[in-house]
Amino acid sequence: MRHFADRLLAAIERTAAPVCVGLDPVWEKLPEEIRAGLEGAARTSLDGAARANPEHRAAGLMAFCLEVIQRVAPLVPAVKINIAFFEPYHAPGLLAYREVVKAAHEAGLIVIGDVKRADIGSTSQQYAVAHLGALGEGHGYVHPDAITINPYFGTDGVLPFMETARDEGRGVFILAQTSNPSAGEVQGLELADGRTVREAVAELIGGWAETSGMIGEFGYSSVGAVVSPTDVNAARRLRVLMPRSIFLVPGFGAQGRTAEEVAACFNDDGRGAIVASSRGVIFAFAEQAYRSSHGDDWRACIAAACRAFIDDVRRHGPRIGAGGGVPGSPSTMK
Repeated sequence: MRHFADRLLAAIERTAAPVCVGLDPVWEKLPEEIRAGLEGAARTSLDGAARANPEHRAAGLMAFCLEVIQRVAPLVPAVKINIAFFEPYHAPGLLAYREVVKAAHEAGLIVIGDVKRADIGSTSQQYAVAHLGALGEGHGYVHPDAITINPYFGTDGVLPFMETARDEGRGVFILAQTSNPSAGEVQGLELADGRTVREAVAELIGGWAETSGMIGEFGYSSVGAVVSPTDVNAARRLRVLMPRSIFLVPGFGAQGRTAEEVAACFNDDGRGAIVASSRGVIFAFAEQAYRSSHGDDWRACIAAACRAFIDDVRRHGPRIGAGGGVPGSPSTMK
């Protein structure tokens, strides 16, 4: 399989859209059309008690995500599927997650599994096989092209993911600066040498990204980083510390990040980042701004919100290919 960073960059170039849509489905927020068709079954258990049926809830999440994929696949290069929204429904939820991954692949999308796994080395190895490895692929199981992971365990916790990603042509995005309000309580702590925790992690990621076999033809690594510009100056500093890593940039739209802010996550050539928006796109049908134009057509609302998201990033973010030359080549990297 072609190197992950090369595939992602090529997909971004093809669509001229350095963005991905996050699939974070919530049962209570699904369109009435989907919930109504499953509500009765979803509230009936074997003993007749009125409790949620995980199989039917999972089916609703899957049906919704498949509809979203149909609307956004012609517009964006990638989707980010958050496994946490499927896990409450246990085995049916995990099966639904896998089916959504498969459907996104079949639609021609790069798929990022937002799983945020890591542990001690031996346990990370099992997580790596579960989410990136070839085991089971011949039996209908399809893995994402890349996953998110946590650096807290250090090199031995990260290395199994890197090695599996390298061997399977996949990638990892390692948490560096996240979008949640309290992230600075840990990530912003100042160390004795004056660096912040986020900067120390970024230096580690920068080193991991340069590991043998991780750099693709276009000069970027299959070791990326999750960087939200909650602190724009910090994001600019992290960009310098991780020049070879593609940034997965969360928090756009519903979490308050603007296109002007996310521009800090790109390299000077206009590449090196992919911006994610989840709720702002997939639940656009709940917003009056879209309902006023598209009424109860929730599918049209999602497509319109996706186009608006892309237009906003294109209008205010760095122009793709602004530096010229081969994307991500050393000559265009600063």
